Amino acid sequence: MAVNEIAEVNCTGCNACVDSCPMDVLRLRPDDKIAYIAHGQDCIVCFNCERDCPTDAIMVTPERAKPMPSPW
Repeated sequence: MAVNEIAEVNCTGCNACVDSCPMDVLRLRPDDKIAYIAHGQDCIVCFNCERDCPTDAIMVTPERAKPMPSPW
């Protein structure tokens, strides 16, 4: 999975990662507003969530869970 880890102790529930993800991979838990990986297999490794997190709570690895389909 490309979104490798979310450090819950660093997550403030600001929603920046959820807003920046074009594939709706991340969500906030309704009870404590901590980010979690809802659809990790859909991650396109754009690094938006990792870059936009103000507390560096998200770690993305460059490997995808499944290969990208060829455009041709």
